[in-house]
Amino acid sequence: MNTAHGTWTIASAAEAAQARTAAARLTATAGASPAGRARFLTAVTGRLRQCLAQGGAWDLRLSAHHTGTGADGHIEVTVREAGRSPGGRPPWRLTLACPDPVRTDSPGPEPAQGPAPVRADAPDPTGLDGTDMAEALLAADEDTAELLDRLDAQEGLVRFHRDELHQTNQGVLALHAELDAAALAQRDLLTAERAARAAADNARRLLTFLADASDAVTASLDPEDILRRLPGLLVPRYARRADLWLFDDDPAPHHGHRPAAAVVAARTGRPQHAAPHAGDLPGVDDLPPSALTPAAPLLCVPLLGPRPLGVLILTSPGPRFDPDEAVMLVELARRTGIALDNARRYAQQRDTAEALQRAQLTDLPTTPQLRLAARYLPATRGLNIGGDWYDAFPQPDGSLLAVIGDVTGHGLRAAVMMGQLRTALRAYAVEGDSPAGILTRLHRLLRHQQPDVYATAVLARFRPGDPTVVWAAAGHPPAVTRTPDGTVRVLDTKPGIMLGVPLPHVYQDHRVRLAPGSTLLLYTDGLVERRDQGIDAGVGRLTRAMAALSPTELEQDLDAAAESLLTPMLHDSGREDDVCLLLCRTSPDRPSSPGTPHRGAEPG
Repeated sequence: MNTAHGTWTIASAAEAAQARTAAARLTATAGASPAGRARFLTAVTGRLRQCLAQGGAWDLRLSAHHTGTGADGHIEVTVREAGRSPGGRPPWRLTLACPDPVRTDSPGPEPAQGPAPVRADAPDPTGLDGTDMAEALLAADEDTAELLDRLDAQEGLVRFHRDELHQTNQGVLALHAELDAAALAQRDLLTAERAARAAADNARRLLTFLADASDAVTASLDPEDILRRLPGLLVPRYARRADLWLFDDDPAPHHGHRPAAAVVAARTGRPQHAAPHAGDLPGVDDLPPSALTPAAPLLCVPLLGPRPLGVLILTSPGPRFDPDEAVMLVELARRTGIALDNARRYAQQRDTAEALQRAQLTDLPTTPQLRLAARYLPATRGLNIGGDWYDAFPQPDGSLLAVIGDVTGHGLRAAVMMGQLRTALRAYAVEGDSPAGILTRLHRLLRHQQPDVYATAVLARFRPGDPTVVWAAAGHPPAVTRTPDGTVRVLDTKPGIMLGVPLPHVYQDHRVRLAPGSTLLLYTDGLVERRDQGIDAGVGRLTRAMAALSPTELEQDLDAAAESLLTPMLHDSGREDDVCLLLCRTSPDRPSSPGTPHRGAEPG
């Protein structure tokens, strides 16, 4: 290891400056970096200032160390108080690494020849004069300039990186803004989707309710039933209260104590909304609040058919009517008006048909050898009345013809056709034809004059003193007989085709012997037919009901026997069709003189 060193005793600022200059030259010669030199010299200068501030004399030792050829060296400076022994307080020490070897022959402190210290008043051991001092200061300025250049370059890099960081921050902020905007848009879309789903669910709910409520009000043909059902459908979900104001047959109804909005709705035929606030309901006019209920919003909807039928008055279940629900309520009122008009028309037609039907039912004759009892019950469901009839009348030869029949179809037309068939049948019977001959002529009449009308019928002829009954049937349910001992028999001989079927047909007469005190039952299909059962099951029930009749009742009160027969047959029936029956009871004895006619008993 090669070492070069020098020592300075410093007691004044000039001596400190000389020592600092020597250190600057040495570090420059050693090839230390400008930044390293600046840090090294700044630290040395700072230490020298501290020494001067403390006063006294200080020894500064500057040494350069070279570890070998081609290896790095370093410069070391130590400062201790002059005159102190090496064993005292440790000196201040600072080291600067030098990449270039420190040459021993370079200008600077000469190698120490001994431990003698350099005196302050002795000649300058570094050989520095004024020129050297100036050069040292210029060299220090050069170092400072180079350091400032490097600082400028670093500042440029810092500005570049700052700008780059700013741009990055701006990009990040822009990205965050875009992400926030996307999140907001997604949130808006989600909110809109939820609102759309809620609106769709609400619309589906209202449409489902409208369909169910419409089915409920149109399922009945009874006006009173419709009026009972409607408020129960609306309260309390869609109205706190539902009132119906019906005009009946008055074309200009008096308003009485009705809300003004209901009167306006009746006059204009438009829905009216009365409340302290505007309703903004589609297709509904706004009016001031009702004087009868000033705080409660009212929705008054006219019930319209071919003419105004009434007004539906609804009180809001809350502070206001929902617009979507109001649209549904107006539509339900429209459908209710149609259903109510249909029900009233049906009731009128039904009453007319039933009146016509009953007017054409004949008085039942009776003779000592034959007693008759009949029942006619109109259908209670639907417009299914007007096609069934019974008849019984004496013939010119003294015989009695019992008839029961059923015209296809219902209502007024069926009742009218039934009357025409009854009249034609009586006309043909006067000519003395047998039951089969009468049916054949009726069949030909319908084929040629009423090709779209069909009917079924059974005719039975009773002759005085003759136990044999001649009968013929055209597509009709079989007659049933009961003997005095209670034996029941179904006359199940295959009948002819229905009257009016577009085929030529000749009907056949059949005979059955009835002992005195026997009963023959003629009836229409409404007595035995059910939707969920075939006609054979109904005929089986009928035979059991016939067998269960009391002999005393049959003998003494044939009308009561007819009622007793109807009770078990119709107790579970909805009466969707007319029911007609004719009981013919032969007497135990057979007087020859005819009796006086009497009218058949009506339903009890």
